[in-house]
Amino acid sequence: MSLKDQITEDMKAAMKAGDKDRLKVVRLILAAIKQVEVDKRVELDDADVLGVLTKMVKQRRDSVEQFEKGNREDLARIERDEIAVLDDYMPEQLSAEELTAMVDDVIQATGAESIRDMGKVMGQIKARASGRTDMGAVSATVKERLGAL
Repeated sequence: MSLKDQITEDMKAAMKAGDKDRLKVVRLILAAIKQVEVDKRVELDDADVLGVLTKMVKQRRDSVEQFEKGNREDLARIERDEIAVLDDYMPEQLSAEELTAMVDDVIQATGAESIRDMGKVMGQIKARASGRTDMGAVSATVKERLGAL
């Protein structure tokens, strides 16, 4: 079953169970997927759906940060609850050790020698770790590892 089909089935299950909070988030996910499909005029595969989910999680994390700065814990909590539902569809996140090992492997495979080679390394890691880690953390790790060379 594709990720999109799983999300659709979860929407039906949430409707039957009367879980309004989960239903709201699942409908938002499906609407975002449909919007991208209409804009690009293609049917999204699992990798593309993961990209949409990653973007939604990032938007909500940014919102949580802004709401906390504005002392709006009530709104931050709502965003955190939405992130929890979105995380159900995301692959398992990489640990710091796994991320460092992946960065080291890519640096070695690409022959990167300095910070000027960061683009090559980031491109490879983005392809390998899509949806499994925050790209900001990847960037920091790559800079640290390339700076140590």
